[in-house]
Amino acid sequence: MDGSTGKFGFRIDATDGRARTGVISTSRGEIRTPAFMPVGTAATVKAMMPESVRATGADILLGNTYHLMLRPGAERVARLGGLHRFMNWERPILTDSGGFQVMSLSDLRKMTEEGVKFRSHIDGSEHHLTPERSMEIQRLLGSDIVMCFDECPALPATDERVAEAMRLSMRWAQRSRDAFGDRPGHALFGIQQGGVTEELRAESAEALVKIGFDGYAIGGLAVGEGQEAMFGVLDYAPGQLPADRPRYLMGVGKPDDIVGAVQRGVDMMDCVLPSRSGRTGQAWTRRGQVNLRNARHAEDPRPLDEDCTCPACRGYSRAYLHHVVRSGEIIASMLLTWHNLHYFQELMAGLRGAIAGNTLDSFVVQFHALRAEGDIERL
Repeated sequence: MDGSTGKFGFRIDATDGRARTGVISTSRGEIRTPAFMPVGTAATVKAMMPESVRATGADILLGNTYHLMLRPGAERVARLGGLHRFMNWERPILTDSGGFQVMSLSDLRKMTEEGVKFRSHIDGSEHHLTPERSMEIQRLLGSDIVMCFDECPALPATDERVAEAMRLSMRWAQRSRDAFGDRPGHALFGIQQGGVTEELRAESAEALVKIGFDGYAIGGLAVGEGQEAMFGVLDYAPGQLPADRPRYLMGVGKPDDIVGAVQRGVDMMDCVLPSRSGRTGQAWTRRGQVNLRNARHAEDPRPLDEDCTCPACRGYSRAYLHHVVRSGEIIASMLLTWHNLHYFQELMAGLRGAIAGNTLDSFVVQFHALRAEGDIERL
């Protein structure tokens, strides 16, 4: 069930250099940009309740087409009222196309012009994912922002391989657009490909703009190329895309990746890092990453971050967090994931405020200075 009649829109409220802050409007609520989207791969942000994710400041979640089509199945989710009702999240949801997971998780796959045949990593069952089927699955899920089906080759790769994948993705983008049709209240984003080659990125952007989309993603990064190469692409790629549409950098990233991307004109990002780190005893703070498994925290009565207002920092000591992490207690994943998501959303709010106040440069200097100081030991 779609459950939506409103229009999709985007406005830019302020700029600072190439950075922008504004609002994406959807029928299920507004998304403040720059926005970080927590990843709810299988209709859940691991170790978090939906209301807790919202409490961190998240305006939108990401769901995964590949995982949801395999389990519990898109048709079942549709029969149960759509993904929003199914996972008890009534705000916007973006779903990816499934292409990246098909390429990275399925050992047995065969790609043709038509699409990709693959075997499930869960039970070995055979599936066929095409641009048309990807659009159908995302429609059944009821997602507010739908992603085109594309091929994302791992880097490094030859220019020939990257060009071949990009051009196939552009043909699939046209088929995705055709299959998506006219769905008021829902948006379709095209995905720019082209690796780290500016000419291929330009060709991809030109093809996507000709087709016409509600927003544009920068794909094919954070796949092994390294931060320097990624920033090299972001120095020009956002400018190749329409300025009046949202720009979404897929699969990014670490806090310093996010800050650098926002400086270069990116409006949306997603990454599993906050929740995955939380489940492995890793916390992200304004002073960098903290490993709660380390013995130095065993008798430390301080909070994880004295300036943080999340439940983990308000109510628990480093000593306790160390204890539950080392003991494998479920509360460790809950508290550290909440903290990490809180920190990421706090970072986004800081970036939005700095852009609106035309103080982004000083914000970035302070951000890097605190991280350079590191996690200060108790005296």
